[in-house]
Amino acid sequence: MENEAIDIFDRLKAGQPIRLNDVQYPMINEVVNRTIRLSQQLNASPDISTIRKILGEITGKRIDDSTTIFVPFYTNFGKFITIGKNVFINHACSFLDMGGITLEDEVLIGPRVNLVTENHPLEPGDRRALITKPITIKRNAWIGAGATILPGVTIGENAVVAAGAVVSKDVPDNVIVTGIPASILKSINN
Repeated sequence: MENEAIDIFDRLKAGQPIRLNDVQYPMINEVVNRTIRLSQQLNASPDISTIRKILGEITGKRIDDSTTIFVPFYTNFGKFITIGKNVFINHACSFLDMGGITLEDEVLIGPRVNLVTENHPLEPGDRRALITKPITIKRNAWIGAGATILPGVTIGENAVVAAGAVVSKDVPDNVIVTGIPASILKSINN
């Protein structure tokens, strides 16, 4: 297939459908298997410094000393997570990052938050294909406990996502969103 000449990781990040019979699919499995092994070490880590070190191995990027991650922390891929400075990620968060997840500086992530960049086609015959869209959480945003952010969503600077919200559309800067699906509750005055 002509499309398979392009690196599968570039195609993932571009949101192109990836099917199980793709000749490069084993490359995804290699990353996933490595992440599973490292995640066991991550979630058994005795201190925040070790957590940062192992998460840096998973992502392939150094995690700044100002950032705190509490375990357990779950990711299925890890390679496409980018975490800024002075970020806080609470217990039991799940990042499905094959489409790319970016947390800018000063972001707060509450416990049990789900960031999901992966989806599947609605057509039953093609449902096993993987389609991804990135998630971006802008500077100083706060994602409340148990919230879910869906593929392709950007959370604006200083925005707050209320606990338990399900966010399927972009959130502007300086607002609070709540509900399922999330909608704007009110603006935040700076």
